[in-house]
Amino acid sequence: MCCAELRDHVACPRNSPKLPETPETRTLRRRAGAAIMGLMQNRREFLGSLAAAAQAAPKIKTGVIGCGWYGMVDLNAAFRVGGVECVALCDVDNEHLAGAATEVEKLQNRRPLTFKHYRDLLDVAGLQAVIIATPPHWHALPFIDACRRNLDIYCEKPLAYDVREGRAMIDAAKRSKGVVEIGFQRRQAEAIRQAGRYIRDGNAGRIVQVEANIHFQASTPDPTPVPPPPALDWDLWCGPGPKIPYSPAVGHKNWRLEATVGNGHLVDWGIHLIDAARNILGEKTPRIVNASGGIYELKGKITTPDTLTAHFEFGACPLVWRHRIWGAAEWAPEVNNGIFFYGNKETVFVTDDRWIAIPRQKGTKRRVTEIASDAGTLHMADFLDCVRSRRTPSCQPEDAWWSTTAVQLAMISYRTGTTVNWDLQREQISDNPKAARLLKRPYRAPYIHPYAG
Repeated sequence: MCCAELRDHVACPRNSPKLPETPETRTLRRRAGAAIMGLMQNRREFLGSLAAAAQAAPKIKTGVIGCGWYGMVDLNAAFRVGGVECVALCDVDNEHLAGAATEVEKLQNRRPLTFKHYRDLLDVAGLQAVIIATPPHWHALPFIDACRRNLDIYCEKPLAYDVREGRAMIDAAKRSKGVVEIGFQRRQAEAIRQAGRYIRDGNAGRIVQVEANIHFQASTPDPTPVPPPPALDWDLWCGPGPKIPYSPAVGHKNWRLEATVGNGHLVDWGIHLIDAARNILGEKTPRIVNASGGIYELKGKITTPDTLTAHFEFGACPLVWRHRIWGAAEWAPEVNNGIFFYGNKETVFVTDDRWIAIPRQKGTKRRVTEIASDAGTLHMADFLDCVRSRRTPSCQPEDAWWSTTAVQLAMISYRTGTTVNWDLQREQISDNPKAARLLKRPYRAPYIHPYAG
């Protein structure tokens, strides 16, 4: 019995299919107890049952590439699920590496090996799984090398920095014997899952249009170039991307709004909502993308738009993305982060922990469902369960590539000031050479781009 089956069985036991009786299911039933019978609805209890079951199995020997921030968030989620041993850490910042190693040692009473170069980590004897939580420009190379070693991989979103890297990663994963999961954690958010089922069942009618947005007040550290911290290997941090001047505005955590690394707010954070909307609609990639905006308030502080509107033409309906990362979060905070599905019967709004159905018929009250989820831990639980059972994860590379490609096409449209017509079958931008050239970014020597086409 897999994590997804357990989750759905707990959420709706009467409608769940009868699960096969095996030694594994008997153990999980005994460990999970009343949770599996539908008596425990609390996700904390549910995750506790998974952790107890995981402890009964051999520990998965895991390494982390990029442990300054989100790599440790992912690793701590794995420890909460249980059944893992962190055997190695990799980071280009010696201070991050030492701090992470000390934290891991406290959690598991054993200090992991530490490395600056990811290849040294991948060569560790007995390594089974790796978490890749670097900035996006450093996803493709370690991912592909881990695939060559048939390791199981949990890689953060977006899948890649450019579209062609993503294709090379998909191909590598198909050749690998490893399990691969991409970190679109909101696929486990129960509010999004419930709203998706509600919409797909036709309750909102035909969806005519979708709007998504995340407005927030971005922090903007000083962009003045300064020498990098002594503990940080800045040249290695820049890696296959261009070597840009170091500043606090593009360093640790703040790289997300840097064009050469994080590619901006839509690609970094908005991609979660594009992924959720795309999956609820049952779509792959948009046919046409048109994006416009600019840097109006944060000029000189960031290199990606602080204001952006992107129009995605999916087969089912259009999806419009908007963001303002200054001066907008205070206007309507209850809908600053979420998706509106406009149906001809109802409008449905969904965010991480709440969804609302608003009938179009006058005099009918809106229905609000609030349900919080530890989506990050649940997504990691899905991955670790797949590692043990060898089943297919909930977010595979090609699925993640569809969402990643959508937001990358929007940034290509923004940068070129043109409409992008995307041919998914050919994986090409049609009749727009200027835009098509941006599907693949040249690597900085001596790095070699993994896409040979």
